[in-house]
Amino acid sequence: MPDFPSPEAVVEEQLQAYNCKDVQAWLATYALDARQYEHPATLLATGHEEIRSRAVLRFQEPNLHARLIQRSVMGNVVIDHELISRTFADGTGTLETVAIYEVQAGKIKCASFITGQKTLD
Repeated sequence: MPDFPSPEAVVEEQLQAYNCKDVQAWLATYALDARQYEHPATLLATGHEEIRSRAVLRFQEPNLHARLIQRSVMGNVVIDHELISRTFADGTGTLETVAIYEVQAGKIKCASFITGQKTLD
């Protein structure tokens, strides 16, 4: 049986790659057939190409950074509550987000996002 990193370690690696704006390292934490959703069931992207397309533009934002507020782990599910600094069309600010990750075989198989109100600086 292969020895995979813990779900928490996979999600932490994903968060660090996100904050480094390293698309390749970030994408490497996702399964090839991973899906991203706007919680609960609005499909945003399927597979590496669609997920990469969503990330490339985001990673160009100069102030992009996710600050972990709280993390909960239950089996293969990791729930992160984050405050994300972003550059929006109407200025810089923050967005509160809850991300629910399902990890299988050392990769994120499904990510579902709940976004709160954006706050401009």
